[in-house]
Amino acid sequence: MCVNYLSVSRQVLETTFETPIQGEFEWKTETWKDYPAPIIIGQDGRRKSVRGLYSMVPKIKLPPGVKPYSTMNARVETVGSLRSYAKYWRECRLCLIPMTGFFEPNYESGAPVRWCIGMADESPFAVAGLYRTWAEPNGTESFSFTQLTINADDHPLMHRFHKPGDEKRSLVIVPTDAYDDWLECRDPELAKAFLHHYPADRMMAYPAPKRTKNIIKDSSVQQGQKITPNLDLPF
Repeated sequence: MCVNYLSVSRQVLETTFETPIQGEFEWKTETWKDYPAPIIIGQDGRRKSVRGLYSMVPKIKLPPGVKPYSTMNARVETVGSLRSYAKYWRECRLCLIPMTGFFEPNYESGAPVRWCIGMADESPFAVAGLYRTWAEPNGTESFSFTQLTINADDHPLMHRFHKPGDEKRSLVIVPTDAYDDWLECRDPELAKAFLHHYPADRMMAYPAPKRTKNIIKDSSVQQGQKITPNLDLPF
């Protein structure tokens, strides 16, 4: 499942997503577990961008002695039953997570290579997420979030990622014209209707290994070479 992604700039939040960020804070472009990043929530029929930590239960919120566990991704099949998510799913604490790309491992060369997945036209987009709030000692509230994932065994592009033999999973890219409907949904059963795959021919993917001193052995695929899925090929 996705463990990091490329967030968007303040300017993109204000222009593309029409949601000025609440408060002053900085965030890194590449977002990892427990990092702060902007998310978009619905409030009084309007979009609102807030600072959230990437993990439904961030490490800093764990009680002493509790071993850290991953809550960066919530499976749609179990989001309504697992303790970390169920309450917030029932309450439809739905959010959008704006980004320009997310990363998944591709094993087609025989070894895991990090690939970036995004829009074919390179535009920013948003994926479906779930959020919760935390009461802070100073009387304010903070936010944390998780990404919702669905099975991708049959998706022409997303089935190419993760270890051979493992179930394939994908984030849920929300169409632009469905942003407000998703944010305003207050019925978890109706929310499931939004959780389906984005068309593969409107997406692209390319190798994006982390920068290291090692040379990429697979010379047939160069870092940064962007491709769109050929739906005629038996990947």
